Amino acid sequence: MIDSDGFRANVGIMLFNKEGRLFWGRRMGMDAWQFPQGGIKKDEDAEDAMYRELREETGLLPEHVEIIASTNDWLRYWLPKRFIRQNAFPLCIGQKQIWYLLRLVADESKVRLDVGKKPEFEEYIWIDYWDPVTQVVSFKRNVYQMALKELEPYLSAFK
Repeated sequence: MIDSDGFRANVGIMLFNKEGRLFWGRRMGMDAWQFPQGGIKKDEDAEDAMYRELREETGLLPEHVEIIASTNDWLRYWLPKRFIRQNAFPLCIGQKQIWYLLRLVADESKVRLDVGKKPEFEEYIWIDYWDPVTQVVSFKRNVYQMALKELEPYLSAFK
């Protein structure tokens, strides 16, 4: 779903383990790391999309996680011009995201990267909370920083 301003509706997922470290996935065939994320379909709300993306990208089901918090509003990032498909209609200039902070309540062995039709990640690691800001692709850094800042107070109860 692309809104009238050209932003595709999307969800982002920050999944933390019992040590308070975050899931960090390396994209298939690339040297690029990110949190799980994906688009919201026309017939979905943000939470439904989050659970679908969680399953497709990590193999985890709703019973494997607990929703701790989500961002209060959309966080936006703009795509670099080289990634904008100029011939597409409607034109997508970036993404607007609702971010979820999830706690893994199941055993880590439940994480499976091969569940989706086209796997997003080929490997994952658990990283310190603020590391993603310096490791994610540059055009996503600002939105990652905003999401991490907004959701950080909710994580402190689990450390």
